[in-house]
Amino acid sequence: MSIKWYHFVQNDDVWRQTKQPKLTAIIRACRLTIFGHIARMDDNADAKRILRRPPGRPRITRLSTIQYDLRCHNLTLPEAVDIDKNRPLWRLLSMSGAKQSQSYMPETTTTTNANR
Repeated sequence: MSIKWYHFVQNDDVWRQTKQPKLTAIIRACRLTIFGHIARMDDNADAKRILRRPPGRPRITRLSTIQYDLRCHNLTLPEAVDIDKNRPLWRLLSMSGAKQSQSYMPETTTTTNANR
């Protein structure tokens, strides 16, 4: 793209030109994909321990982060556990966040160096 640091191009403009999803949407999709794998595991699996908060740790847990990600899809945790048993549907759902971010690129006003 040959964009130099002194061109003062905004991130939204670069995303719009490259048609790349935002990084937060990619991370959210990866978290939901991993959650789907863990939720399908046996209840005695060691991997399920990472979803529980050990005593004395901060209140923000992996599970609370996943619940926040699910709210973006208007899902609750029990609904997500039911849906993730259908792998193709779960894959489509977890990756839809990144695709929605890619399709939703808000129009921003163009700024020039004089406006900064």
